[in-house]
Amino acid sequence: MAGIWLDVLDEIARTCSAHGRADLLQTVRQKRAQLLDPTLRVLVIGEPNQGKSQLINAIINAPACPVGDGRTTVLPTVVRHADAPSAAVAQAPAPASGRSAGTADAVTVERTPVALNQVAAGVAGTVGRRAGGGPAYVEIGVPRALLRAGMVLVDTPGTDEVAGVGGFAPIAAPARADIVLLVSDSTRELSVAELNMVLHVMRSHPNVVVVQSKTDLVADWRAVAERNRRHLVEAGVPATLIPVSAALRLRAAAADDRALNAESGFPELIARLQRDLAGKADHLARASVQAVARTVVEQLAAPLRAELATQESEEQSGPISRLHAAQREVDELRRCSTRWQNTLNDEIGDLLSDIEYDLRDRTREILRTVDEAFDTADPLVAWDTFEDWLERSLVDAAEANREWLVQRCDWIARRVAANFNRYGYDVLPPWSMSMPDDIGERIPELQRPTIDRFTTGQKLFTGMKGSYGGMLMFGLATTLAGMPMINPVSVGIGALFGGKSIRDEGKQLLRRRQATVKASIQRHVDDVFVRISRDCRDAVRQVQRMLRDHFTGLTEELQEAIVQSFRSAKQEADTDASLREQRQREIRLKMTRLAALYEQSQQLTGARSAPLLLEPQT
Repeated sequence: MAGIWLDVLDEIARTCSAHGRADLLQTVRQKRAQLLDPTLRVLVIGEPNQGKSQLINAIINAPACPVGDGRTTVLPTVVRHADAPSAAVAQAPAPASGRSAGTADAVTVERTPVALNQVAAGVAGTVGRRAGGGPAYVEIGVPRALLRAGMVLVDTPGTDEVAGVGGFAPIAAPARADIVLLVSDSTRELSVAELNMVLHVMRSHPNVVVVQSKTDLVADWRAVAERNRRHLVEAGVPATLIPVSAALRLRAAAADDRALNAESGFPELIARLQRDLAGKADHLARASVQAVARTVVEQLAAPLRAELATQESEEQSGPISRLHAAQREVDELRRCSTRWQNTLNDEIGDLLSDIEYDLRDRTREILRTVDEAFDTADPLVAWDTFEDWLERSLVDAAEANREWLVQRCDWIARRVAANFNRYGYDVLPPWSMSMPDDIGERIPELQRPTIDRFTTGQKLFTGMKGSYGGMLMFGLATTLAGMPMINPVSVGIGALFGGKSIRDEGKQLLRRRQATVKASIQRHVDDVFVRISRDCRDAVRQVQRMLRDHFTGLTEELQEAIVQSFRSAKQEADTDASLREQRQREIRLKMTRLAALYEQSQQLTGARSAPLLLEPQT
């Protein structure tokens, strides 16, 4: 009968050993020894004053556990079969360094006999217990047929902790029991602490019975029982609830009253214990192996799930992320190369246009000043002074234009360099422009224009020509009055006309000189503009080539470094991905085997339990 579940349990042990979990392996081995032991170990737990000790006394119909003495129960009590009533305090040596109290009954236990009338003192921990020793418990032997059949009852001190108070022997641990009885009296419904206690026990123990005691004290105990069953269902606890009355059981035993015994509820509880005793090697063992498998698989799968989730997160932050970062750097450098070239070309184009406009505007200002000056000034008189002014003005305009050109070129260099700010170092080139130091030497010499002078002979000829016409015109007019053609009036009028002719001719010659000078200066300024503009354009092109070569070299240097980093990151990512994939295959294979082991254990009872989540949650 033990063949199937024992094979599964041995496979669980081998799995624990393969995963390097010595703690789980020790637990499985203990469970194996426990299931092969024909003894049915019944663990009675619950909060204080719920009637646990009296329940055990009523089951065996003997006053084995002390009750009603007002003493505080400190040690668990183990009630087993003996040919004659006996009592002893069993205590293990103090745990050695590196060994936990959980292995206490794997070592020699020292038993100190205790008189039957001192059992209560022994349970209180005041008799038979050595100071400084290890975990202890009270062992009571009672000659009873139920116990002779292989049943052992374990009474635990009242506590809200499932595993008992610190210092209890492993005998009182739920994991070491075959069936757990949680005792709660009928004076109230199951508390939250008791429901949590049941849930905690059932995580590792499949066989739990809730015993509702003291039904004789509560008239509506059936309503309390119904509400307790509803609480168990709502909490998802598949535990049986059995209402009992120890007082009625003991009274029925004393009076040999079968009806009263049936009313006490104990026949149902004892029948349940006898069925578990009879079926320990089969049904009970199968359910226990099923619970062990679930616990072991959960604990073995948890670190595998965590490792798999960690690897998935590291995939986004490890070598793969560095590869993606290197790829982004390559793409960013490509965009940066396009940006700085576009910036350089656009800014140089704008500079050529702006620098030409600036020089043209400055020369136009000079020409406007020239026009205003020679609208009134005579070139014959003001030429020398004007020539010096014009040369200084052209030199100042050219220098101002060149200074602005230098500032704009520096600004363009910084503007282009700003595209490389993300790389974290200064990329400004040590640039310079090749332009003549002395701009005055680049300005052509102003040629003095040919200017017509108004000579004395020209004035005399012009005056005679003008006076002749006036004198003749007025002389003819005076002849009509009987006066001779040449008379004082005609001579005076002729003199006035001659003077006017000289003045008019002088003004015309002045305007011609002014126009000649303006045209000559216009040509000269245009020549200066063309020459200075050519020098500026050459300088701008030189700066453009210098900046282009500098930033092209910088881009190639960055590209070489980034591509090398990309290759290194790709190689590292490929290696890491290969190792991670291999490890993930190993993890998934282990999870598959755990799932198969869990499914194999669930088939022992034929019932399908809730599936385990073996894959990591995302």
